[in-house]
Amino acid sequence: MKNYIFITLTVVVAWLLGSCASPVNVAYFQNAEAIRGMTLQAEQPLRLRPKDKINIVVNSTDPMLEQQFNLTSVTQNTNVIGASVKPMTSAGGGTSQMLAYTVDEQGDIDFPILGKVSVLGKTRQEVAAYLQARLVARDLVKDPIVTVEYVNMGVNVLGEVNRPGRIDILKDNFTVIDAIAYAGDLTINGLRENVMVSREVDGEDHTYIINLCDRQETLNSPAYYLQQNDVVYVSPNPKRRREAFSAGNTYNQPTFWITLASFLTTVGVLLIK
Repeated sequence: MKNYIFITLTVVVAWLLGSCASPVNVAYFQNAEAIRGMTLQAEQPLRLRPKDKINIVVNSTDPMLEQQFNLTSVTQNTNVIGASVKPMTSAGGGTSQMLAYTVDEQGDIDFPILGKVSVLGKTRQEVAAYLQARLVARDLVKDPIVTVEYVNMGVNVLGEVNRPGRIDILKDNFTVIDAIAYAGDLTINGLRENVMVSREVDGEDHTYIINLCDRQETLNSPAYYLQQNDVVYVSPNPKRRREAFSAGNTYNQPTFWITLASFLTTVGVLLIK
């Protein structure tokens, strides 16, 4: 009977000490070597929606022609509200800034001379090509170069990352990995296997869960390529959640388990004697 008690206590001590082990799911893409050569999903560039803002710049060999298509504001204060490119000094001594076009609820922008132009669902490259073709077709500009850039477009990254907040989208095909990198990576307390992406689709909220420990799952996720206004949330691990309570992590401290293990061992030895 005493031997049975001693064996039982030994197993309990081993289990308790084992519970102190470091979590396994800390490294990203643990199966990366196994899926080498897999086919990747097609890139998903951002497509314009109502309320999005874009800068449109028309360049031409004739400066007088291009001025009528480029929205600018001249002010003595360089901190004007609105999207801007590099400030330029105007003839009157003020500062000229590029202003943004806002996509209305119907998905249109009001472009000089051309009037209402539908941009809903188009990429910035498609908008640039369309405007360039329209300007040439109407013989408004013979050799236009049209550039379209995103303005104030981004995603929100929250939870267990080092720099939570809003991340500006500065390039096409912006991924969840890009967002996490800009947010300073996950903290050690972030659950790599439970990264949530919340997205509005046609007025409905959709939620996707990404396991960053699994490279194939990450790359094939519908939320791998982010869209404007997505919310990326990194869940806290159990240790972090326990910290919300007083003494919540006491039993997770090595000293606690060592003390308990020592006590149970001593009890076991006394029972055997």
